[in-house]
Amino acid sequence: MDPGARLKDVRTRLGITTREVAVFSKTIADAEGNEEFLISSPWLTQIENEKAALPSIYKLFTLASIYGLSYAQVLGLYGVDTQKVKKYHAELPIAKTHLTEYDLGDGPATLEVPVRFDAGLNLSHTNLLSRMIESWGKVPIEFIQHLDLRHRLYGFVGLKDYTLYPLIRPGSFVEIDPEVKKPRHVIARSEFDRPIYFVDLRNEYACSWCELVEDKLLLLAHPLSPIKTRVFVFEKEAEIIGQVTGVAMRIVLSLTEAGNEISKAQSQS
Repeated sequence: MDPGARLKDVRTRLGITTREVAVFSKTIADAEGNEEFLISSPWLTQIENEKAALPSIYKLFTLASIYGLSYAQVLGLYGVDTQKVKKYHAELPIAKTHLTEYDLGDGPATLEVPVRFDAGLNLSHTNLLSRMIESWGKVPIEFIQHLDLRHRLYGFVGLKDYTLYPLIRPGSFVEIDPEVKKPRHVIARSEFDRPIYFVDLRNEYACSWCELVEDKLLLLAHPLSPIKTRVFVFEKEAEIIGQVTGVAMRIVLSLTEAGNEISKAQSQS
């Protein structure tokens, strides 16, 4: 079905005549102070019946308002997928650092996310986010609408976990690709290129660099970390949940001096 026919179908379902659309459009045009928003009955008939007819951005706005559609839905009828705007922008080689702003008005307003965590949970320990949740609730989607909740896991780096400090700080949230189950051998040019893994240690979790030596899994800490290398029997004592693919963290650890925090961690390691 072509775009015009689809628009006609929506109008018919609402029980609105082309003349009524024209009347409604005048209300919008008057409110906006711009006659470009006006829609006449003959014009709408032409749009609905001629495949080559293309509405202006103003008239598409008017149709979306009258028909109760999002602007993105109306553009979608004409083959424009607004969800790809962010994708293409991210893929283009724009050299300079810059702010990016997107209009999220056409997206869902809220998303269900954890709003209450297990009261008995010890935030000092690294854990999978799913194990920490007691209840869910709806929050604005602006900053979380692109999380890949279906294909990714999310973990929390414990407040006393300095394994990869300062590369990954305590209190960070990490995104995990669960498809990776073994350490990968890569030639890393820097510490940022070394694969990081989220590991199940049976009674706790760890976020660390890893090496597999025969049947032993080595959890390697950052050179500046006070944490020592730990060794576990692979798959029996330690299992890789997945590879860390993203991280969200604060640059400042806390109001407490970082040196004091690290000293405490060193005394406990």
